Amino acid sequence: MSIPETWTWRGWPICYKAQGQEGPPVVLVHGFGASWGHWRKNIPVLAGSCRCYAIDLLGFGGSAKPTPGVEIAYTFETWGQQIADFCREVVGGPAFLVGNSIGCIAVMQAAVDNPDIALGVGVLNCSLRLLHERKRDTIPWYRSQGAAIVQKLLKVKWISQLFFNQLATEKTVRRVLLQAYKRSEAVTDELVNLLLKPARDVGAVDVFVAFTGYSQGPLPEDLLPILPCPTLILWGEEDPWENIELAKEFAKFETVEKFIPLVGVGHCPQDEAPELVNPILQDWLLEKWELLMAKV
Repeated sequence: MSIPETWTWRGWPICYKAQGQEGPPVVLVHGFGASWGHWRKNIPVLAGSCRCYAIDLLGFGGSAKPTPGVEIAYTFETWGQQIADFCREVVGGPAFLVGNSIGCIAVMQAAVDNPDIALGVGVLNCSLRLLHERKRDTIPWYRSQGAAIVQKLLKVKWISQLFFNQLATEKTVRRVLLQAYKRSEAVTDELVNLLLKPARDVGAVDVFVAFTGYSQGPLPEDLLPILPCPTLILWGEEDPWENIELAKEFAKFETVEKFIPLVGVGHCPQDEAPELVNPILQDWLLEKWELLMAKV
């Protein structure tokens, strides 16, 4: 992969990748623990007809990892503002915002808080946030109580460090990916290293603990109905973490134009099945862009 670029946001370096010279601007946002590289199979294709950007959220990938609660609050409002400012300062105006997993919540928050920067929102296997404090009574008690106990334990510095050290290993990352991905052949050494490298950065443990203890903030069903722009939802049917039957309720919101199930695909369809995702995204982006240009 080619070397990414750096943008300074509030004094912190933010890593991003840009490719493509013309067409609709699109900003791609990764999920938890990932980075712009999780879109490496999409960027070259989309860049053929779009101005394509993929950004590392603050605390992840090659971006800065300031101390949680001291220098910054790791919330969707923070990430939403980062994305909005990126559109204004780097993209140069409004863009289509596409996310995967928690990146979906971040791009929706950006659009809701800054409607001037959002031309449309693409959602790929959005995090349902089932461990959110407002949802815990809908899941089995042992999962709810277990999560609460783990959150408390991780606030103890030496425990969180020990836990993270056990998690941030090639063996564990590969096992987690094989659970999330339906297609095992997509779990490559390149992908494992992509997720492991940022985990070695100073501050990575603190960011991990901050986010795993974050049970507040918006839910997707809070944001979807108030989005100021059209929405496309793609969902891997074999996602073991974010149940598609629950997600299908999102199709009822007026802002959602299309809900497209992806057969035989898991939690990260953009990486697992780019041959399915890329043409759908490309067609949608160009269709919406043409409609917008016709109104100018």
